[in-house]
Amino acid sequence: MMKLKTALASVALAGSIAAVSTPAMARDTISIVGSSTVYPFATVVAERFGRNTDFPTPKLESTGSGGGLKLFCEGVGTEHPDITNASRRMKKSEFDMCQQNGVEKITEVRIGADGIVIANSKDAEKMDLSLEQIFLALAKEVPNPDGGDELVANPYEKWSDIDSSLPDMEISVMGPPPTSGTRDAFVEIAMEGGCKQFDFIKSMAKSDMKSVCHSMREDGPFVEAGENDNLIVQRLSRDADTLGIFGYSFLMENSGQIQAATIGGVEPTPESISAEEYPVARSLYFYIKQAHVGVVPGIQEYVAEFTSEGTWGDNGYLVDVGLIPNPREDRMKIAKRAKDLEPMTGNEL
Repeated sequence: MMKLKTALASVALAGSIAAVSTPAMARDTISIVGSSTVYPFATVVAERFGRNTDFPTPKLESTGSGGGLKLFCEGVGTEHPDITNASRRMKKSEFDMCQQNGVEKITEVRIGADGIVIANSKDAEKMDLSLEQIFLALAKEVPNPDGGDELVANPYEKWSDIDSSLPDMEISVMGPPPTSGTRDAFVEIAMEGGCKQFDFIKSMAKSDMKSVCHSMREDGPFVEAGENDNLIVQRLSRDADTLGIFGYSFLMENSGQIQAATIGGVEPTPESISAEEYPVARSLYFYIKQAHVGVVPGIQEYVAEFTSEGTWGDNGYLVDVGLIPNPREDRMKIAKRAKDLEPMTGNEL
């Protein structure tokens, strides 16, 4: 009996040591998930942070904005990510999911702006598209070409079927999946913008209108390419008749191979995007899980690096990889909120 008690005591002691040691041993590297669009910016910051501080280089995964927010909101604990990147703002439903799972205090950081481009190979004809033409090319259902206020399955096979001024080539567009913030922003800005050109759709109930405007065709001309934008660029370089949808920053990285279509005659440039002249622009974010600050080392220091003027300012190093900075006054306010870890209330969504 004495031996059994000793053995049980030893097991209990070992368990208590393990329980005490777990937080310190759990993870010493920041875990970041989320948007494929924000990924290149966050990677540059993470690499500099790893080189210039005593903290390990953060681990990044490109999961898409929706996928990242889902992982982020699953719970508190070092098995869950500390930060998630997003190429759109968090939705109220996602904030509520975080709250339900104990991820209660979240700090939002808007890092700058980006445009969504439709690009093709530099060996192909440069295109100029309107939002209406984009909707007609890619929507699952479109207004009947024969007239009348009714929707039909998309009949358009070639760009020239939509407008004789467009190229006589098959509609072939590669774009992001539904988990991507780029996809969310594209359907909300480009597809809905083109959809609303038709009065009978615009007058529908909001839920019905969104269903029509946001539903991409599934009969072949639009192909979901996954979260890896490099795959789209590789396809465009091989096929001059295919177009791709991705963030402006990715266009900058591959400007030797691909060119952007103008939309409504406007070229995507840092100036046109920041001035909101380019029709398809959006803001970029990351979100901090406050419960992990002080548990996983380096989170506040990483945030400080990202929100420093030398990083995201007008002459910061992220500008060189395509980030379009927030106005200076906004940057100062956002940087202070980030430093103070000011929590979201949910009312701002």
